Amino acid sequence: MSHAFRRSLGVFDLTMIVVGAIIGSGIFLTPSMIMRHLGDPSTVIGVWVLGGLMAIAGALTFTELAHARPHVGGMYAWLSAAFSPFAGFAYGWCMLLVMNSGSLAALFTACVTYLAVFVPMSGPLQKVVAIGLCLSLTVVNILGVKQGSVVSNLFSLAKIVGLAALILGALFFAPSSPPPQSVSLPPPGNLIAAVAMAMVGVLWSYGGWQYATFPAGEARRAEWNIPVSILVGVAIVVLLYIGANLSYLSVLSPAEIAAEERVASLTAERIAGRAGAGIISALIAVSTFGTASVYTLAAPRIYYAMAHDGVFFRSVAILHPRWGTPATALMIQAGVVCVLILSGTFEELISYVAFIDWVFYALAAASVFVFRRRPQEGGRRFLTPGYPLTPALFILVSIWFVVYLFYNEPVKSGIGLTILAASVPAYVLWSRRAGKATSRI
Repeated sequence: MSHAFRRSLGVFDLTMIVVGAIIGSGIFLTPSMIMRHLGDPSTVIGVWVLGGLMAIAGALTFTELAHARPHVGGMYAWLSAAFSPFAGFAYGWCMLLVMNSGSLAALFTACVTYLAVFVPMSGPLQKVVAIGLCLSLTVVNILGVKQGSVVSNLFSLAKIVGLAALILGALFFAPSSPPPQSVSLPPPGNLIAAVAMAMVGVLWSYGGWQYATFPAGEARRAEWNIPVSILVGVAIVVLLYIGANLSYLSVLSPAEIAAEERVASLTAERIAGRAGAGIISALIAVSTFGTASVYTLAAPRIYYAMAHDGVFFRSVAILHPRWGTPATALMIQAGVVCVLILSGTFEELISYVAFIDWVFYALAAASVFVFRRRPQEGGRRFLTPGYPLTPALFILVSIWFVVYLFYNEPVKSGIGLTILAASVPAYVLWSRRAGKATSRI
C-alpha cells in the first residue's frame, strides 16, 4: 500500500518526529507530582532513569518491528498481521475517537493557554484559536508530508534547544543551591505504591516513540531509517529528561518542587528572573504545538491503512492527486478534534483510555514473539538486543501499568473498555460492507 506515497522523509525528519511526539508538556508539569509522591531527590532521579530504561526497551523492541515490517500505519499493521485484523482496527478506532484526537485537543488547548500569558484571551476565544491552530496544521499536512515534517522539525528542534538552555542555565548560571528542605519520604511499606504512582507520570511523559512508524510509506529506506530514528530520538529524550530533572534539583529544594506545579517556570525564574519564566511559558507553548504537529502528521496514516484494508470509509484510502497525502483522513481527524475542543470533554476521555493505550503497547511488543516464529521476510534484520528479556520486560511493565491503572481507576477504565468494545460492531459493519467474511475477533 506504500507505493502511492511520496518517500520524502529522511532519518532526521523521522528522528524529529520521535522527539516531537515524546516531549510535550509532561517534563514541565509532572515533576511536582512525582516529588510529592517520593520526596527524595535520588529516588526521583531513579524513577526517571527507570522510565528511560523502559522507553529504551520499548524502542529496541519497536525497532525490530519497524525494520522487519516498515508498513504504513506502524502499530496498526503489526497488530493486524500478528493477531487479527480486528486488533489493528480496534487500535485505529481508539486512536481516532480518543487517544490521538483527544491528545490533540488537549495539546491545542494547552498551547493556547500558555499563549494567553502573552496575549490575554477569554475562554471562548481560546477555543476559537485552538480550532484555528488545528485547522492550520491540517492544511499544512494536506499540502505535503514534507511541508508537515518541516514544521515538525522546527518545533522539535526548538524543544531540544529550549530544554538544553534550561539545563545549561541551571549548570552555569543558577544561584547558590537552596537548603535541602526535607519532604517526607513515604514509609517503606508504602514506597512501592509511591513509586507506582510516580511512574504513571514518568511513563506518560516518555510515551510517543511509535509515531515514527506511522508514516513508513513516506520514509526513504524505511527499513533502516525508522529504526535508527527511534533509537536516536529516544536516547535524546532520555538525556534531556534526566538533565531537566537535575536542573530543577540544582535550583529548587525538594519542598519547592513538591509545592510548585510550574517547576520549569520557577526554575527559569530563579535563573533569569521574570524573563526566564516568560521564556518557559513560550517554550511550553512551542512544545505542545510541536507535539500536536507530529500527531497531526502521523496518525492519519493509520486511518488510511484501515480504509485500504476495507475497514473504514473507502474515500479515506484515496491520496490527494496533487499532494500525495491522505487528505480525507486528515480532515476527518480535524473534525473529531474540533468537536472535542468545543465539548471540553477531551481530558476526561484521555483519562478513560490511558490504560488502553498501554494495552496496545504491550500487544505490539508481543508481536515480536509472533513474527519470530514465522519465516523471515527479506534479508538482514535488526534483532532486539537482549531478546527475549528486553521485550518481555517492556511487556511485563506495561501489563503492571495497565493493571495498576484499572485497580485505582475502575470507573474510568470501565468507560475506556466501553469505548474499546464499541469497536466490535463497527468492525463487523465495515467488514461486511467490504464483502469480506468477518475476521476472527
